[in-house]
Amino acid sequence: MPEEHSQTIMAVDELQAIIQRCQILEEADFKGEDFNLFQVAGQKCLEDGHAAQLLEVIQNEKNKVIIKNMGWNLISPLVRCIFMYKQGDDKREQCLRILDQLAQLCNPKELFLGLLEQIEQTSGEQVCQTVMLLLQPLQTVLLKLQNKKAYSVGLSLAMIMNQLTPLPVPYTKQQIQEDKLGLCQCCNAVVDFAKPFVNEVVKNTEKSSEYNDMELKEELIKFCMKSLKYPLLTAQLEQLEGIEEHPFRHFATEIIDILWNIGELIPLVFVHHKSKSPHWENQEFADIEQKNSADSLACLSYLIFVQHLGVECFPVVFSPSYLLLRNMTHIEVLLKRTEESVLSKGLDLFESCLLRMDDNSLLHHYLEFRDFINVPQDLVKIMTLCPMEHMGKKSLNILQLFIDKFDTEGKYTLFRCLLKTSNHAGVEGYIIKNIKDQIHLALTEYDNIWFTGHHLISLLDLVLSLPEGAETDLLQNSDRIMASLNLLRYLVIKDCESDNQTGVWTTLGKIEQNFLKPLRVGLNMSKAHYEAEIKNKKENRKEAQSSNTVCSVTVSGEKMPAMTTGMQLQVLHSALFTFDLIESVLARVEELIEVKTKAVMDENS
Repeated sequence: MPEEHSQTIMAVDELQAIIQRCQILEEADFKGEDFNLFQVAGQKCLEDGHAAQLLEVIQNEKNKVIIKNMGWNLISPLVRCIFMYKQGDDKREQCLRILDQLAQLCNPKELFLGLLEQIEQTSGEQVCQTVMLLLQPLQTVLLKLQNKKAYSVGLSLAMIMNQLTPLPVPYTKQQIQEDKLGLCQCCNAVVDFAKPFVNEVVKNTEKSSEYNDMELKEELIKFCMKSLKYPLLTAQLEQLEGIEEHPFRHFATEIIDILWNIGELIPLVFVHHKSKSPHWENQEFADIEQKNSADSLACLSYLIFVQHLGVECFPVVFSPSYLLLRNMTHIEVLLKRTEESVLSKGLDLFESCLLRMDDNSLLHHYLEFRDFINVPQDLVKIMTLCPMEHMGKKSLNILQLFIDKFDTEGKYTLFRCLLKTSNHAGVEGYIIKNIKDQIHLALTEYDNIWFTGHHLISLLDLVLSLPEGAETDLLQNSDRIMASLNLLRYLVIKDCESDNQTGVWTTLGKIEQNFLKPLRVGLNMSKAHYEAEIKNKKENRKEAQSSNTVCSVTVSGEKMPAMTTGMQLQVLHSALFTFDLIESVLARVEELIEVKTKAVMDENS
């Protein structure tokens, strides 16, 4: 008889011997040694490929009490064996039938712990496979539990989500289609796993509001909140051509359905419901939980107001400005993140809220809310610091959209705020151009007190000034300076001194003192400095053996990358060109002021 065959028979014989010994014992008389011997013999049967005999033993009615008490010990070797065999293999099918039988026959509490332990111990590429394999038996066991059911359901869902969270979320169309680790499939399987418990909450809520049902409801809310943070916060959720049912869109829809069915969707979106989270002694843990909750709620708003998932559940009674107000906290949360997948959700949510509104309809009072000041500042950071160019452009477009929605006082207040906080010449130049557009409307289309008279003079104090007087770095501030000069040129041309609607002629002396004179001095100094630099470089190049000598140059206080003398000269000439441009506009402004002032003096004489 071959040795391998004899070993298999020995394993089966050992199992039969233990079974026969235990059959004559009362349930209370089972010893620890019996459990160990049963586990070792059962494991050996599985490892030796003799699952059929083990299945017979488990299905034998005489062994019912033994399997009830000891069967859960076979979960770990059983899972290992299932993964050893390929799909469709008879031995794999026998192992799956054993798993199903154990779910039906074992002590629910013991098997529950055995299944959870198996999920906890899995890692890497096997996480999704293991979870999907054990979801059905776990669901069967949980439905049998009488005591601590809500706690057990919550523990199961938390364990599963904790195991899935380290896995990378597929983002591109190809990654979603491949679903290499099985995450897309697994997430939707977990939702199916939760459905009987959702139905239980719905059914019991219709009858009464017993405390135990509230506990189960809380556990389901926690699961939905975790799912919103992972994988949905970082998932790509746009419709993709060629993918009939987008797995993450389907998952998102199911999560929203759960929240709707248990009566928590509208409270979460509009009341910022706080679940019964534990009171953390450690402030760090409390902060983490608060941040996780904020991320989840922001994602939920994105799903509803951008992707329109579950939007049919909402009554159409909310004004666009109210929806913007409710969403600004979520927008701020998303815009604080650096990942493209999250940042883009924040921009889309903000844009979606703004597009619902008419221009000039947002009252200035909204700027009293902290978020309405913080969010445009976040947009400025994205515009100036984000390495993704398309994100910067989209942020600029949304900032303009935000400006357009405010009434004139709101625009005025926002401009003042951004001029004081942006610390970026390009952004300041952009805001100054907006101020010029508002002044033009005030002078040509309708009167408003905010962009004429004393309010405008106060704003011009901010605009027509140099941060450090004549010492200001003109190159670094060129965008702001050019925008300021163009605004002043417009005011001098458009507003006659006799009308003086803008008040610019009253404050001209101050403008010359704080802006025009120091700018002229600064230009002369800067041009002289750069012309001297060019002269030095040219002389050094003649002395050097080769014009390709590599050295460094400092521009606007920043050291440029190493470059040849020829390249340095290009940079210096470019700077001089900028100064010439500023000087030409400055000269035109000075000329216009002189001509208009002289004309008025001639009239008066």
